[in-house]
Amino acid sequence: MSLAPHEPASPAWEIETFQAARRRLFGIAYRMLGSVADAEDVLQEAWMRWHGADKSEIREPEAFLTTVTTRLCINVLQSARVRRETYIGPWLPEPINTEADPMVGAERQEGIEFAVLILLEKLSPPERAAYVLREALDYPYEEIARVLGSTPAACRQLVSRARRHLTAERRRPATTEDHRRFLTAFLSAAQRGDTADLEALFASEITSLSDGNGVKLAARIPVIGVQRVAKFVAAFSGHFWTGKSLAWVELNGQPAVTLSENGVVTTALALTLSDTGITRLLWVMSPEKLSRVAV
Repeated sequence: MSLAPHEPASPAWEIETFQAARRRLFGIAYRMLGSVADAEDVLQEAWMRWHGADKSEIREPEAFLTTVTTRLCINVLQSARVRRETYIGPWLPEPINTEADPMVGAERQEGIEFAVLILLEKLSPPERAAYVLREALDYPYEEIARVLGSTPAACRQLVSRARRHLTAERRRPATTEDHRRFLTAFLSAAQRGDTADLEALFASEITSLSDGNGVKLAARIPVIGVQRVAKFVAAFSGHFWTGKSLAWVELNGQPAVTLSENGVVTTALALTLSDTGITRLLWVMSPEKLSRVAV
């Protein structure tokens, strides 16, 4: 929908236009930031800028909103490293239940999986923006250039560099069935404290990451290596699982489980896979990141 110059915009039209674009805008912001809270803050700021803009100067409202949202995300990313210097322990993307919340699962699935979000953290903000707009949302390079204030050729280079970075580390995407099968086997071995069975599930590059931001029981450093991770998981088998309810959920488009105590989700557990087994165990325990994991 476009608005011709000097055509008056009603308050209802203003709200309807923003709401119609909100799903896509949230998808952009979440993929770029890996945080629901930050994505919602960006959308709030985007709404304020849209509300205060001179609509007579805007011919393509969706393009305007996409540009504002993307540039706000770039600003947030540029300050994120400084903010995370005070974060206690590993930082992981905030999980979101893609069964319960359709906004982030809108458009293409690309870019919401944990494995990709973790890899996107290694890109520069412009590379991340260009990659998300192109690979996740299928924007043409001409549109990406307008959003980033660049040229189509330069944006092609950004996407190309991003692809090279990701391809160097990204594994072949595992199926939903593989995720559920490996996670089921892991849960069984972990609750029994069976180090041999755990080791059999792990790839050689296995890493366990616990995002707790100082919460009790969350490891503050990554645990790396088959034997180390197996011993680490077995060490808390006698108490970690006791008194907790397990529930299967779909987080970021993949099977995962939540652990709840007295009706409150205390942990979200997901994993990433390669052809040789589990490559990462992802324990999200930070309370502020668990509000959207339950159905």
